[in-house]
Amino acid sequence: MATNPTHSLWNVQFLNQILDSMAEGVFTLDTQGRITSWNKAMERISGYSSSEALGRSCALLGFNKCLGTVCPEDIKSCGILETDQNEPKDCALRHKQGWDIPVIKQARVVHDEQDRVVGIVETVTDITELEKARQKAEEANQLLTRHYRLHNIIGQSRAMQDVFHRVRAAAESRVNVLVQGESGTGKEVIANAIHYNSDQAEQPLIRVNCSALSETLLESELFGHAKGAFTGAIKDRRGRFEEAHGGSIFLDEIGEMSQAIQVKLLRVLQEREVERVGESRPRKVDIRVIAATNHDLEQLVAKGYFRQDLYYRLKVFPITVPALRHRREDIPLLVSHFIHKQAEHTGKPIQGIQHRAMRLLMDYDWPGNGRELENAVQHAFVLCNQDLISSQDLPKEIREGRKQHPAYDPEPSEERGYGTEGTNKPSKEQLWLLLRECGWNKAETARRLGISRTAVWKYMKKWAIPLRDPDRIHG
Repeated sequence: MATNPTHSLWNVQFLNQILDSMAEGVFTLDTQGRITSWNKAMERISGYSSSEALGRSCALLGFNKCLGTVCPEDIKSCGILETDQNEPKDCALRHKQGWDIPVIKQARVVHDEQDRVVGIVETVTDITELEKARQKAEEANQLLTRHYRLHNIIGQSRAMQDVFHRVRAAAESRVNVLVQGESGTGKEVIANAIHYNSDQAEQPLIRVNCSALSETLLESELFGHAKGAFTGAIKDRRGRFEEAHGGSIFLDEIGEMSQAIQVKLLRVLQEREVERVGESRPRKVDIRVIAATNHDLEQLVAKGYFRQDLYYRLKVFPITVPALRHRREDIPLLVSHFIHKQAEHTGKPIQGIQHRAMRLLMDYDWPGNGRELENAVQHAFVLCNQDLISSQDLPKEIREGRKQHPAYDPEPSEERGYGTEGTNKPSKEQLWLLLRECGWNKAETARRLGISRTAVWKYMKKWAIPLRDPDRIHG
């Protein structure tokens, strides 16, 4: 059947109108690499009119990355005919007037009904504004002022500004502080900020992880012991409260503390004195207590796991650190900071992150919060071999966009003698991955698995998993 030439002409004109209405630059090439169409957006982005571009090679645009290389003159040299299509990539084209335009570029080979190559279509997206935003983020990383950063706490969101305000207020007093928030939100960083922005900054800040030791060892660690108080006590020893005299003591994972230790801690807060294990002589201490937990202490009090009087003594001035998914506007700032930090540490010349990769980071729910985000950047630095991190450099769970919210854990572990053993038996691989994600923190690993910390230790022993992070041991 004969083709109506008028109808064909109308189709071509209609197609050209569609292409010209697009914000993205679109141009086509024949099999010899000559430009056969050039829409209005390409004229705006490149500075070349349609009449100047038609019939010429796409080398006219001087793309700095075509399938990993500088744009060649010959269509066969660039490899698009063999690869059929390439992934969208950040690159730059050379404007007619001589300056570089940052763009996202993608090319695809077009086939006819007999699968013969009839041409190539390329799309170009001007990301000049995005590059300006990236530059601002980098400048923010280098020039973080007190408004956005307080002793390594980073954030410009309203939620974090409230945290900054409360940290400054706490630092100006000597009240006890209770820092609450999910694992990985930076509770220890908050404690550091409070202490080092206070008048006691030159005095000691002593840190104790209340979940890392058994009840007996924790008691000795906190309060000290007299010579002969128990087997192995061969000399008198000061406890951590005494070491913190004049400064601050940070009690991490306070929700894991046993009832017996809670009673002794309450006396320290009330009387400002300690008694070493095996002694009856009280010793005065001048300390500020900063406690932290990822448990809901109010629920623990309601269930009888945590003393109410101790709870009120600790929460004189509470600070709640928001989860990362509740302050997503801080993610670009944090990413820029972590990239700068890793670039200095590794010496890799990585300058930033591609738009698609940043979009994945913004959409992910971050059950591990800031710690998981930093781990993701570290993961990307291992794989990335260009100046910008791509989506393929990110961990699998982020690329797949898995949605998972960690439960705000109100229950303490079985380790202190209250609570029940979970039923989730991990595989060796799962345990390895979780330990790595949690920075080899056994208590946090146990919480995510829903089992006790003792069970984690047993599995590690069973499968000969190192008790400390092997990367840090050998690194």
